[in-house]
Amino acid sequence: MPPASHQEILDRIAAIPEGFVRTYGDLSPGAPRLTGTILRTTTRDVPWWRVVRADGSLAKGDRQRRLLWDEGVPFTRSGKVDLDVARILHDV
Repeated sequence: MPPASHQEILDRIAAIPEGFVRTYGDLSPGAPRLTGTILRTTTRDVPWWRVVRADGSLAKGDRQRRLLWDEGVPFTRSGKVDLDVARILHDV
């Protein structure tokens, strides 16, 4: 399966509902770094803070944590997003 196109990845990010997350790999299976590159270079206004690492850790630190917390995203005691509760596995 080829990696998703830039537009498909941006559309998937835009579709993540408030209070939920997806991982880089969820958005671009087999090529999670592509998602990071797209987020870093896009001028499109997408909810970047709803994209987390595969282990629930945050790439953008405290700013990302505050935005997720404000949306009601649950965190584990170790400070990572509780993926068992907040992760959406499939396109919505």
